[in-house]
Amino acid sequence: MTPDTINLRHLRAFCEVARQGSISAASERVHLSQPAITQGLAKIERLMDVRLFDRQSSGMHATEAGGLLLVRAQRALDFIAQGARKSGNGSDRAKTGNGSEFGQLVTASQLRALIAVAQAGNFSLAARETGVSQSALHRMARDLERLSGGALFYKTVQGIGLTKAGEALADAARLAFAELRQGIEEIGAWRGRDTSRIVFGATPLARSQILPMALNEFTRLRPHVQLGVIAEPYEEMLRELRSGDLDFMVGALREPAPIEDVVQEKLFSDDLAIIAGQGHPLVGRSRLSVANLAAHPWVLPPVGTPTRTHFDRVFAEAHVAPPPGLIEASSHFLVRGLLEDGDRLTMISTIQMHHELKQGSLVKLPFDLSNTMRPIGLTMRRNWQPTATQTLLLDELRRVCQRMPSAMKRIQKMNTQSDH
Repeated sequence: MTPDTINLRHLRAFCEVARQGSISAASERVHLSQPAITQGLAKIERLMDVRLFDRQSSGMHATEAGGLLLVRAQRALDFIAQGARKSGNGSDRAKTGNGSEFGQLVTASQLRALIAVAQAGNFSLAARETGVSQSALHRMARDLERLSGGALFYKTVQGIGLTKAGEALADAARLAFAELRQGIEEIGAWRGRDTSRIVFGATPLARSQILPMALNEFTRLRPHVQLGVIAEPYEEMLRELRSGDLDFMVGALREPAPIEDVVQEKLFSDDLAIIAGQGHPLVGRSRLSVANLAAHPWVLPPVGTPTRTHFDRVFAEAHVAPPPGLIEASSHFLVRGLLEDGDRLTMISTIQMHHELKQGSLVKLPFDLSNTMRPIGLTMRRNWQPTATQTLLLDELRRVCQRMPSAMKRIQKMNTQSDH
C-alpha cells in the first residue's frame, strides 16, 4: 500500500467520523451517504489490516491505530488545503473556507498526476510513470485546474512546466503523501512490522565517519528498516527536504538558516584544516604563511559552500591573491586522489579525512584555522513530526555527533605526534 493510493474522500470521512463520533453526523459534513462512509472506512481498514474504530453505544471511538492514522491524515488534508489556497489565483471557489470545496473534490490520482508532470516535464512520460493513458492524464490535469480556479501548467520548448500555483500545489501534495506514508509506517511499527523507509540527505562531512557509525548501530536495532542516503548539492537536497521527498538532512549547517520553513539543530562545532599528501613540499614545515599556501595548486568545493567561503576569507584577510587553476570538486575520492598523487592542497574537515590521516597517506599542515569553526547538525522542516522510528535514527545521529569533539582531539593529537 502506498500513500497515493488512499481514497482522499474516504480519508476525509475517516477524520470526520473520528471528530464527530458517529457516521451519521460525519455524513452531513463530508456530503457522503452513510453507506458510502461505512464502505470507505471498511476499505481503509482492509488496506491497512487494522481496526480503526471501536463501535460502542456511546459512539465510534478511534482505536490506538486509528489515532495514529488520524494525526497523519489530518495533517495531510491540511497540507492539501494550504496548497488549494496558494494555487487558487484569487478564485473564490478554491478559497472557500479552508480550501474546503477543493479539499472535498480533489483526488489522490489527480495529485499523483500533478507530481508526475512536475518531475517529467512531459505528459507522455508522466502518463507512463503513473500507469494511465495520456488522454486520462490530460483530463485529470484539466479537472485539477478547474478545481483550483487557475492555471497550473504551461507549455515550454521541452514540454510542460508548472506555474507558481502548480508548483505550490505539487509541493503541498508531496508533503501530504509524506504524512500519509508516515502514518502507514507508524501503524506497521505498531503492529510489530516496522518496515519503514527513511530517506535523508547528507553533506560530505557526515558521510565519512558520522553516518557509518550511526547507521550501523541503527540497523542493528531496526534491521528491517530501509534507509536511503542522498548525496546531492545542498540546494537540491534543501528543495527535496522542503517538498517532503527527504525526511531530514545531516551535515554542515548554514548560518543563518537558508529559509524560514526549515529549522537547524546544532550538534557540535567543527573546524577546518589544510590537508596535503604525505610527499607534499610543505609537509614537515613548522610554520606556514598564506603566501606559502598560495604558491601551490588547490582542490576545493564549489563557490557558495561554507568551506569555500572560509577559504576565500583566509586569502582576502591576508591580502593575498588566491592561487590560480583551482579544481572544484566535492567528491571525497577525487579529492583524496588529487592530494595523494600530486602537490595540491585542500581545506577540509579532519572528520572527512579521518581514515586517510590515521593511515598517514594524508597530512594536516600546521596552519591555524581556529577561526573557521562551523556548526554541524540536523536540518528539518519546521512543522515536521518524525515517527518513533525516525526519532530513533535522529537520536543515534545525535549520540554519534556528541562524541565527535573528542574524536577530533584524538586526530589532532595523532597528527601532532606524527609531525615530530
